[in-house]
Amino acid sequence: MNTEFILRSGGYEAIVTARAAALRRLTFEGRDLVVPFAAGEPIPDYRGIIAAPWPNRIADGIYRFDGEVQHLRVNEPERQTSLHGLAFPLDWSPKEHDAGSLTLTCTVGPITGYPFVLELQAHFTLDDAGLHTQVTALNASGTAAPYGVCPHPYLVAGPAPLDQWTLEIPAGAFLEVTPDRLLPKGTRSVVGHAFDFRAPRAIGATEIDHAFTDIAFDDGGEARVLVRDPGGTGVGMSWDRSCRWLQIHTADKEPPAANRLGLAVEPMSCPPDAFNSGIDLVRLEAGATHHAAWTIFAM
Repeated sequence: MNTEFILRSGGYEAIVTARAAALRRLTFEGRDLVVPFAAGEPIPDYRGIIAAPWPNRIADGIYRFDGEVQHLRVNEPERQTSLHGLAFPLDWSPKEHDAGSLTLTCTVGPITGYPFVLELQAHFTLDDAGLHTQVTALNASGTAAPYGVCPHPYLVAGPAPLDQWTLEIPAGAFLEVTPDRLLPKGTRSVVGHAFDFRAPRAIGATEIDHAFTDIAFDDGGEARVLVRDPGGTGVGMSWDRSCRWLQIHTADKEPPAANRLGLAVEPMSCPPDAFNSGIDLVRLEAGATHHAAWTIFAM
């Protein structure tokens, strides 16, 4: 489905696709705040999608929940994992749409490896403070279901190369991963490490594809990643306490693919492979709901 929806408010314009409820484009006063993709084209690199009912990877596509072993389709064969859930590439249906807001819905499952039914709703609101997204999951199954969620935008601070952007991440620890499959090994402090961006500094040549945690939330329950271009523009992303993990990826690619086009910033409700580790995994009881919210804004 090539259907898409346009939202406008103040200097902002957002374009969201029915396919995967993906943020295809977000601009402020004409400049891109996320790496866009072309209308009607396949979504590259999961750009802008909502990943549910799990973010990131499940090792070998196998997990156990309430005593039952489940086998998911492996869709990342080079790492033998199941990546970014089941809501992509489903087509979401519009429930409400006006100039500044949009609500899309979809049903996930039951499917091999996920014998549960979730009713997902993504509500987008655009105003002078940026693009606000809230994702709600309702467990329509008769039993509890495992659940996690994250967005997948690639932020763009400005026209300078990513290496020159200044990055601020409010996280005190990160998840070490295996180099071949990017599966969790254990958390470690960012102190003294190249991933310490608690104070803003240039990204430089640092390559990141890791989850961060020990996130500092403010008194209002929000955390923020800020990215600035040396020319003075910038972009930020804030989220609530529903997401205590944060995946950051510098979008490193091998030639001839375009390298380091943007910075993936993904607030996650749970870490990679949480269906196996159980860490911060949401146990969504029958009839229960889960909410997660985030905002992308210009600076």
